[in-house]
Amino acid sequence: MEVFSTPNKIIITCHKWLAPALSKEVIALGFTPNRVFQTGVELTGTVQDCIKLNLNLRCASQIMYSLKSFICNDPNELYNNLVKIPWEKVIDPKGYFSVTSNVFHPTISTNLFANLRVKDAIVDRMREVTQQRPSSGSDLVGAVVYLYWKNDEAEVFLDTSGETLAKHGYRKLPGTAPMLEALAAATILSTKWDRKGPFVNPMCGSGTLAIEAALIATNRVPGLLRNQYAFMYILGYKKEIYEIEKLKLKDQIYKIPGLKIIASDISKRAIETAKANATMAGVDHLIYFQDCDFEQTNIPSNFDGAVVMFNPEYGERLGEELELEATYARMGNFLKNSCKGYTGYIFTGNLELAKKVRLKPSRRIEFYNATIDCRLLEYELYAGTKRVDKTENPVNE
Repeated sequence: MEVFSTPNKIIITCHKWLAPALSKEVIALGFTPNRVFQTGVELTGTVQDCIKLNLNLRCASQIMYSLKSFICNDPNELYNNLVKIPWEKVIDPKGYFSVTSNVFHPTISTNLFANLRVKDAIVDRMREVTQQRPSSGSDLVGAVVYLYWKNDEAEVFLDTSGETLAKHGYRKLPGTAPMLEALAAATILSTKWDRKGPFVNPMCGSGTLAIEAALIATNRVPGLLRNQYAFMYILGYKKEIYEIEKLKLKDQIYKIPGLKIIASDISKRAIETAKANATMAGVDHLIYFQDCDFEQTNIPSNFDGAVVMFNPEYGERLGEELELEATYARMGNFLKNSCKGYTGYIFTGNLELAKKVRLKPSRRIEFYNATIDCRLLEYELYAGTKRVDKTENPVNE
């Protein structure tokens, strides 16, 4: 079973409604999706292809390589199908593996039982063929096997990622109710920002949007910040191939002369957190941070391809709606009066509060933030009188 060189189905999972942005990333890497669905993208490739995908994708969660699909009606059928797979050619008999699953079947009351049957099949096969057995546990620190079982259809995969790719590794200080990095990247990729004009992020919080903008503009990918993946523990893995792919990541970084990414927040602690996270991501030199109320945020006058983007509180977790109504109204006035010529965006999970902005969105893009149904609202802010830039050089170039 030469999984590093044998093409098979690959499922790239993502959080709900991130698939359109994920699909664009996959195509940009030279792959052709076979199918795009609400929580992922399907394509055909090898585990070696999975190395490239793991290192480069911003919007993905896990990258799964299919080993076998089969009809399954009960836990015994599950075991009998899995024990026939030559696991000794995939997992080191003296190594470590873990099992994860999503199971929707009346014979299974908890995924833990399904995981146990998968583990038993793997261990029993190993013991019979090699007279050895690997260790197993819940920590995703070795090879990872994933089971998807719904109704009578089951499929078992190698999870080549391990820990989720949706967290990009730089946010050591998360701040209050931070936006998931993959979600932040997907929202930015869904805007009209040309990655050369200014990107302004008032009310920046822990800095995730501004940091992701800097990473996207300069083509710094998540693999630069991560050194451990589940594919490293699959038999046939060659470290030199991974190292070649890793070196490519540095070579593909862009330099954008005059790039202006501006992040502001009224909280000094939030700005300190955002600066620390930006430093960890290696983009602190690309972001101009400002400690101020959002209405005092510097807005550069060169607005070609420019974006101003808010991710405000929306009452579900941090504040009450009545307290936020005035804030949303002020955001609308700020966009209308101070951001002419830009494209404005507000990411919110409260469409009633969004009405207080009193601007008509040109687009409403659907997302989920955890379990909250959200929208990225786009506003065309037509230019009027040319403004004077409030800062001559707002970014350390």
